[in-house]
Amino acid sequence: MQIQLLAPFERAFNRMKTALFKPFDLRKWMVIGFTAFLADLLDGGGQSRGFKNNQQGDWGTILTAPYEAWAWLQSKPEWLMLLVFGVLAAAAILLLLLWLSSRGKFMFLDNVVRQRALVSDPWHHYRQPAASLFRFRVQFALVTLTLAGGTFYHLWRMAYTRWSSSGDLWQLLPSLVLWIIFLLLILLAFGYIKLLLDHFIVPVMYKHDLSCGEAWEKFLPLHWGHAGSFLLYALFILMVIIALVAVVIVGGLFTCCVGFLVLAIPYISSVVLLPFSYWLRSFSLEYLAQFGSDFDLLVQEPGQEQADPQPAPPPAV
Repeated sequence: MQIQLLAPFERAFNRMKTALFKPFDLRKWMVIGFTAFLADLLDGGGQSRGFKNNQQGDWGTILTAPYEAWAWLQSKPEWLMLLVFGVLAAAAILLLLLWLSSRGKFMFLDNVVRQRALVSDPWHHYRQPAASLFRFRVQFALVTLTLAGGTFYHLWRMAYTRWSSSGDLWQLLPSLVLWIIFLLLILLAFGYIKLLLDHFIVPVMYKHDLSCGEAWEKFLPLHWGHAGSFLLYALFILMVIIALVAVVIVGGLFTCCVGFLVLAIPYISSVVLLPFSYWLRSFSLEYLAQFGSDFDLLVQEPGQEQADPQPAPPPAV
């Protein structure tokens, strides 16, 4: 079996052009863009910051800051309760966004597969697989945060102990480098798992009406049999995203930063970038379809044509 990258990418581009530009329908863009907005909640990137080489006293201030903050909170119980309430409220909001995103992923996928623009029907129809996806994503997030947080805590404790005993952190440099590499490998592994989840597991759940765990069981034998192809797919997606970021930066600069302001509005940015989102979603389906009919979502199932409304309804929320 010969697995291709560029041919599915080109077919996905043609599918996007047909769906969004032939003919162009602003209302359709707004509806599908809304489902893409829901699907991409919490999927944005973050920023990282490096530390410059500070003096020994500065490192001491940084390393002892958690102890000092905890001592201050213990002396101010009202602030400690407020902090606990804030953490719980933030966790509740994150869970809500994660739940909405899980529903949105099936809504957006359904619109791409059936080339339509609906919100209400896929919102209700795929509530059970979306709930299964939500539970898996919560567990996955907890595991990721536990491992990453545990690694950060170990790095801090190691640095704090050495600083307290000798004040010299340079001797820890080799160990710190190894632990940072370990942390990066963990983050890369979890990023790869997330890519498989979004690009392939959700479509398998959609096609066969499976829970998230059942979809993983069906997909993993295929993945291990073609691990190199899926790794190449992940690298290709990374290159595509880097290219998109470059285009967005250039476009923002050429519009005197007006483009940046527009893309800073979440829903509007989803509508503006809908061709890219639609293209990428179609690409994952075209790529997956190469592995046989069990993984092909782009062919009509028996009875599907009768199940779809006739005639096709106008885009509606």
